[in-house]
Amino acid sequence: MLKGESIICISSIDWDFIWQGHQEIMSTLAANGCRVLFIENTGIRAPTWRDMPRLRKRLQSWWRSTRGFRQIRENLHVFSPCILPFPYSRLARRINRRLILRDLRRWMHVMGFGRPIIWTFLPTRLAADIIRAIDPKCSLYYCIDNFADSSPAARRILRDERAMFRLVDAVFVTSTKLYERALAESHHVHRFPFGVSFEKFEAWRSSPRKAAMPEDIARIRAPRIGYVGGVHRWIDQELLCAVADAHPEWSLVLVGPVQTDISWLTQRANVHLLGGKPHEALPSYIDGFDVATIPYRLTAYTDHVYPTKTNEYLALGKPVVSTPLREILAFNEQHEACIRTAGDAAAFARQVEAALAEGANGFRERERRIAAARENSWSARIEAMSRVIQERMAERARERERDWQRRLLAFLQTAQMRLVAAVTAVLVAYALLLHTPLVWWAAAPLKVAEVPQPSDVIVVFAGGVGESGRPGQGYEERVRYATELYRQGFAERLIFSSGYTYAFQEVSVMRLLALALGVPSEAIVLETQARNTYENVVQTSRLLRERGWRSALIVSSPYHMRRVAMVYRKAAPDLAVRLTPIPFSIFYDTRDRPGRMAEPRQIRAILHEYASLVYYRWKGYL
Repeated sequence: MLKGESIICISSIDWDFIWQGHQEIMSTLAANGCRVLFIENTGIRAPTWRDMPRLRKRLQSWWRSTRGFRQIRENLHVFSPCILPFPYSRLARRINRRLILRDLRRWMHVMGFGRPIIWTFLPTRLAADIIRAIDPKCSLYYCIDNFADSSPAARRILRDERAMFRLVDAVFVTSTKLYERALAESHHVHRFPFGVSFEKFEAWRSSPRKAAMPEDIARIRAPRIGYVGGVHRWIDQELLCAVADAHPEWSLVLVGPVQTDISWLTQRANVHLLGGKPHEALPSYIDGFDVATIPYRLTAYTDHVYPTKTNEYLALGKPVVSTPLREILAFNEQHEACIRTAGDAAAFARQVEAALAEGANGFRERERRIAAARENSWSARIEAMSRVIQERMAERARERERDWQRRLLAFLQTAQMRLVAAVTAVLVAYALLLHTPLVWWAAAPLKVAEVPQPSDVIVVFAGGVGESGRPGQGYEERVRYATELYRQGFAERLIFSSGYTYAFQEVSVMRLLALALGVPSEAIVLETQARNTYENVVQTSRLLRERGWRSALIVSSPYHMRRVAMVYRKAAPDLAVRLTPIPFSIFYDTRDRPGRMAEPRQIRAILHEYASLVYYRWKGYL
């Protein structure tokens, strides 16, 4: 059996779901010294309303863990990834791939998780992405279901599954039908039906606890005709109801979580649904059965199914009656018909009667059934699987040794292509941004300019850092333009707004410049509190209202005006403002550059404006 290996399991069920081969295999390998990361189900279809409890549970698991990771026992960790539940969306797949691989690589780095074996139960594109990105020692796909027939929404998985068959180093299947399908795509297909924890059942048979039957089944009248597993849509409820009606003296006992509408069954007084039970309690319930059953409908989906419960029943020596599933018939060929089969309700009831009447042959038949289960123990299965994996790992190692030159050249070629792509992208971006008018086309929506109209006041926004991002730059042009508007008689007063202080308060310097340009002192009002555009608008609006002024011309830089307009619309809709930016800015001057090409500092300023609009929207200022 594998020992000392690192294993990533991409599961098709969650860890806390009904105990199945997924948990059994990984628990066994972890107990044998392998380090296992169990990734919970990432889905093969988009969720419906019925999946909301499962999605809520996933979010709870993520929240209670460390970024989705939690330890179950020594050598065994579980990862509950939170991803977009749209497995066939290209965008969602790209996002999910980035999210999962980022967290996965971080965890592997922290845990010193070496180059792993990847064991997937899912054939999805996301699972394939993980395999390609991790580059495992060995990859295998354990195909246990015909996913395409499990639900109409999952039929798109067929193409992905064919690709998975070709991608992995080995394919394990549970049924003959799945074997035939996989063999068309892969030369490394092996049939491994689900097994049974035979040692656990054997230990339970010899345990003193065997006499203690659970209370809920003990009070049900014998004979008990039992079933263990999910009560899902593949259960033939019509058959069970017919058997219950024909034999009211029998008690039909179903142990497992209800996963479908069971209104037919609940109408029968002799049908008892006991709900889901812990996996370790199953032997005590199965032992309470007089006859165990596998009452599955015959469909395209169940034609691929190997029922796990088969060997669990047999491990306790129970007589089993099943519908004639393909895998049950194959099992009978291998084990001398130790399972009774029947295709309709009447025949099913007759087989149950025969099982109840085994009589003197009962002990010999019981031992034969236990022997069949022993041959299908999980320990034997996992050892056989391990041998296949070890052989494939050895083959891959030999292939890598033989093929090192081609792989090195391919790696170098990939690196060169990435370098060329990166350099090309930089050159294209440089050309577009610095040698074409693209920047100005992109910046055009930021400009808002209106024809000046007579108003109560001219408001000048400074702000200290100007367009260049350096203190004291930008206010001179604004003061000069505001003074020109004042001289032309558009308003009799000016408000200078800025809360920045360097060697002097910025508004004080602006006032001195206005005075030097001929504006009388009594016409100037200073606002000294504002430190950003939002505060500029709020504080100057307060000053206008206090003085009874209702209209204003707003002076600032050209590419700042869109933000100013949007803030005024939200914070001061009662005021009539006209946006009159400075007509010319030295900072944005392009007269000496052919084609009006932008400079890096101008690009930064325009990006800053767009980023500010996003931030203001988030803050609720717009």
